[in-house]
Amino acid sequence: MKIGLAQINTIVGDLEGNQRKILHAYQALCQKGAQLVLFPELALIGYPPRDLLFQQNFVTDSQEILNAIAAETTAIPALVGTVVIDKKRDDVESLFSNAAAWCQNGKIQTIGRKCLLPNYGVFDEQRYFQASSEPTIVEYLGQRVGITICEDIWTASPPSPHHCYHYDPVAKLAGQGIDLLLNLSASPWNEGKFSLREAQLQSAVQRCRCPALYCNVVGGNDELIFDGTSLALNEKGERLTRLPSFAESLDIVDTESPQTDLVEGFELRDEAAIEAALTIGLRDYVHKNGFRRAVIGLSGGIDSAVTAAIAVRALGADNVIGISLPSIISSQHSRDDAAALASALGVEYHTLSIAATVAKAEEVLAPLFQGLPRDVTEENIQARARGLLLMAITNKYNDALLLTTGNKSELAVGYCTLYGDMCGGLAVISDLPKMKVYALARWINREQVIIPLSTLEKPPSAELSPEQKDEDSLPAYPILDEILRLYIEEQRSSAAIIAAGFDPATVHEVIRKVDRNEYKRKQAAPGLRITPLAFGVGRRIPIVQQYTG
Repeated sequence: MKIGLAQINTIVGDLEGNQRKILHAYQALCQKGAQLVLFPELALIGYPPRDLLFQQNFVTDSQEILNAIAAETTAIPALVGTVVIDKKRDDVESLFSNAAAWCQNGKIQTIGRKCLLPNYGVFDEQRYFQASSEPTIVEYLGQRVGITICEDIWTASPPSPHHCYHYDPVAKLAGQGIDLLLNLSASPWNEGKFSLREAQLQSAVQRCRCPALYCNVVGGNDELIFDGTSLALNEKGERLTRLPSFAESLDIVDTESPQTDLVEGFELRDEAAIEAALTIGLRDYVHKNGFRRAVIGLSGGIDSAVTAAIAVRALGADNVIGISLPSIISSQHSRDDAAALASALGVEYHTLSIAATVAKAEEVLAPLFQGLPRDVTEENIQARARGLLLMAITNKYNDALLLTTGNKSELAVGYCTLYGDMCGGLAVISDLPKMKVYALARWINREQVIIPLSTLEKPPSAELSPEQKDEDSLPAYPILDEILRLYIEEQRSSAAIIAAGFDPATVHEVIRKVDRNEYKRKQAAPGLRITPLAFGVGRRIPIVQQYTG
């Protein structure tokens, strides 16, 4: 069978826009010879819809759009991810199902429903949907086609250390006998996700003894980044095709073909994948929210440099505005590095001194601060003066979004100023530890120097006091990053981290800082997720808590 994979970028809640995109992809793939067209999970309404599902007319409106899509289909089926209302109990007005609509000959012929509802990490589908008791099989062109939705195939190994399913849709399909396995997916990307997905699909192929096609959505929706990387395997588990990562793509897969068709760009790894992920995540966040441009405070440091480079890649140099905001403490080399970066990127660039703003703030506060020593308070006035001016610029430019530039290491330990450098609408690199920021900067410079070499070589500093260095307040970043990875992403105890070879006093101090700064992160801009466990969505730590283990 020749099957069209429609790896499309949808917008949550844009029913009419998603309808147009679905129909365009369907018609294009039919013209290319597809005998069936496969779309991603919840392609019609976007993923994740979250509490939009509870809006009074949202689901019924989506069903009307689905009927309109079905009306445009011919004898060639379109398998469209959607939400349906199932009225099954008298005590509940309606129950929602995460579903796949088999649309053919102008009608919805069959509805397949999701069996496994993930409720770990970034997922909370049990809040919205009911689980089906079994997967759906459709007879088409003499073949038995098994329909699964995303998590339904994640049964080869536990999807999370905190969750294990007691029902296996793949085993059910294998027992009933199918000739083809289809999977509609909305699987967010993080580092290492490619190999995990392929292993799950290969397991399903081995058990069902038939080809399998996996169609994943692509694009950014809030903090989540979806990479696409749709995949088709033959009955031996060998790749028939793999679509590109972080880009829309329409492709035909012939399940009988002995030839592999690995589309260029599918095997992005390491910094190349991170750069591509942040690019599409930033671009979609800006454009899907109705903005056109980005404003960035350029400090001359590594974090703002990497953020600016990603912004130019995502939006184009003409749509990025760099603002240097030096204080009387700012070094000349930082001012020079900020100007050199802006020149290399070709962005609009301005310098606004904050000296007068800071001086006036200190003058106003002087009666209250009389007799008290200077401390971090005065340092933070500088950061907040910058936030004040940057926010004013984006308020005046209605089409511009302020990007925050803090990294995961700083955000973790609270080495950032609330209402200062944390101001903004999107935290682009907030899930990148400091050492990965440096690695990404070197990758950005792989062909030519864009980020000044002095920015890469000088000791990192917030420059809020004379001769200040980050390592005056923090452990060396290679040590800090590994402690943070173990504590945040692997959720290790302090004892386990110390047992891994780290200084006990350092471990306890880092953990103390992480825990006490939860209140800052609750007020931070949403950040693009690239690791298995990012701050924000998927991590729900109480602000008021006193566990110290």
